[in-house]
Amino acid sequence: MFTAFLRRPEAGSILSLIAVTAFFVVFGGVSLTGLAGAASWLNLAANLGIVAIPVGLLMIAGELDISIGAMIPAGSMTVAILSGHYGLPIWIGMAGALGLGALVGLVNGVLTVRTSVPSLIITLATLVAMQGLVLAGSVLLTGNASVPLNAPGWAKFLFGQLIGGSHQVIILWWVGFALVVGFVVHRTPTGNWLFAMGGDKASARNAGIPVSRMTIGLFVLSAVAASFVGMCGAIQFNSAQVSGGMGYIFNAIVSVVVGGVLLTGGFGSVTGIFIGSLTFAIVSQGIYFTQIDRNWSNLIIGVMLLAAVAMNESFRKLALSSASRK
Repeated sequence: MFTAFLRRPEAGSILSLIAVTAFFVVFGGVSLTGLAGAASWLNLAANLGIVAIPVGLLMIAGELDISIGAMIPAGSMTVAILSGHYGLPIWIGMAGALGLGALVGLVNGVLTVRTSVPSLIITLATLVAMQGLVLAGSVLLTGNASVPLNAPGWAKFLFGQLIGGSHQVIILWWVGFALVVGFVVHRTPTGNWLFAMGGDKASARNAGIPVSRMTIGLFVLSAVAASFVGMCGAIQFNSAQVSGGMGYIFNAIVSVVVGGVLLTGGFGSVTGIFIGSLTFAIVSQGIYFTQIDRNWSNLIIGVMLLAAVAMNESFRKLALSSASRK
């Protein structure tokens, strides 16, 4: 039974979560009750997780999107400029933020499928271009790099409310998003197409899988998810800034890899990505509940990442050996 568990893509993420939690309990003196009730790491996991899921799907398909680092502040600034600075209805600002994400994702996807340039390079160019556009556009339109936003009650309730006084409502969006995407990936033919693309795109295309449309759709989903996180942040904190978002690139990739997704593609799960985001958030925030020097958190993340890469490769080989015997 344990061997069957190890063959699953999310096995590494579950073991990592258990190991990290045990570390803080044993060496940090953190109580499980106190850690479970803390809002800081759960809020971080939700914001990170919404971005990490589509990034993970792209990695399963053999692609990578690092433009998310610019799309988070882009989504935040768009809704703030349209509805905060110009006073347009909040739904127009939200539509503008998500529409900008869809447009950038479309550009990333089309360039990826129409050229031979790796998606890493394409999204790197998009990242730099969007950073410049957001900064220059904000200063040109508002004269500032920070824009206030006063969202109406219904928008605050749906996207910026604090549940129980400390837990962000985006946690519910994260859970719902994970459930929907998990069902599509693991219970529908679309998920089979995704894993086939990560295994061999040429073979997938020859089998009739719409590789180009799938790739473009994944990039659109990634950029829109990042814009959504930025939009929610602006609504919650009543302001937007052009800075921020770059840390999500590294954090999302770490969460995805810890979640059991291979950089080579074709292997992973939404459940693993979900748990990987939780694990990363606990490492990042859990150390503040201990007497351990905060500088050690990066070491823990680095060790965890190396261990996850080693485990994921081992579990993939175990799964392939089991499949070959059948």
